[in-house]
Amino acid sequence: MIRHSLVLAATAALTAHAFAPAAMAAQVEIEAEGPVIELSVFESVTAEPDLVTIGAGVSTQAPTAVEAMRQNSVQMRSVIDRILALGVAEEDIQTTGISLNAQYDYDRSSQRQIFRGYQVSNRVSVKLREIAETGAALDALVAAGATDLSGPNFSIEDDEAAKDVARERAVERAQQRALAYAQMVGYDDVRVLSIGEAIRGSGAAPRMQMRSLAADVEAAAAPVQPGQVSTGVSITIKYEMVQNEAE
Repeated sequence: MIRHSLVLAATAALTAHAFAPAAMAAQVEIEAEGPVIELSVFESVTAEPDLVTIGAGVSTQAPTAVEAMRQNSVQMRSVIDRILALGVAEEDIQTTGISLNAQYDYDRSSQRQIFRGYQVSNRVSVKLREIAETGAALDALVAAGATDLSGPNFSIEDDEAAKDVARERAVERAQQRALAYAQMVGYDDVRVLSIGEAIRGSGAAPRMQMRSLAADVEAAAAPVQPGQVSTGVSITIKYEMVQNEAE
């Protein structure tokens, strides 16, 4: 979680409602004369996703490690070539793991492990920027030799505009709530002393694990519903309760 702090600096040239630049300001809060209230507010904004991430993997078994790796490389190259043929850019394909493990069977009669070969697994993460093509892409990967799939995980690639909307809503709600508390106890207004922000990432759809063999692929593309995802910010604002000066 990324945290940013924006704090009022107590300098002689600072007015009551201005923030000093972070590079110049001492990290000191303005001293409050009246009661202080601290509020934490979370606001989120939902939007249609424009990016989907899926995982594709290939697992192969052979009597020797070299042969298992060779077979895996051939099948994985076929999967990657199919991904590229779908129009996915190379920078949107990332290897996430390669593993080589010895495989054993348990012989109950002799009560010992019997070596049966090696298994190699290779997985890639793929970013798809055409949401509507997700189902067809999943089917194409299985047809190309992928033995397990994961995802899809939907997200917003650039959610800064949505976060700005969430910030405005959060500050407005915090201000209204703080003012309501102040008026409940006999004060007229509130003054901001400090603001802290915690950024929340895009909320992806729940991850769905899919394992399938090419023989199980149906003619129709897998149905995929992207729905909406959320992104937002959590802010903490400290206020001083103040009385308006008599006219």
